[in-house]
Amino acid sequence: MDARTVDLHVHGHQRLEALARANRVRQTRAVLKRRIADGDVSAADVILLHRWEVETMPVGDVLTSQRRWGDTRCRRFLTAMRMQESKTIGSMTERQRLALAAGLCADP
Repeated sequence: MDARTVDLHVHGHQRLEALARANRVRQTRAVLKRRIADGDVSAADVILLHRWEVETMPVGDVLTSQRRWGDTRCRRFLTAMRMQESKTIGSMTERQRLALAAGLCADP
């Protein structure tokens, strides 16, 4: 095998690993959203105890997974928190996570 063949093989393997990881993340997020909707886990817990699968997940996706939480309610809630719906959970500071979780617990 020449260097180019080895390079293509390595890149192909890395690509397959990346696709497999992306599929695991999507499946885990889908299960998590269903658990939030069913009330098995709270959105506040997901935000506070963020796992690697939700690091790049927008906070708006977590909030709208809750029952009776549509785009409008989510937007109003996050506007009061001075946060964008597209903000990822992994990019939030600890202070932001705590404030968001406290707001969720206080929201009827």
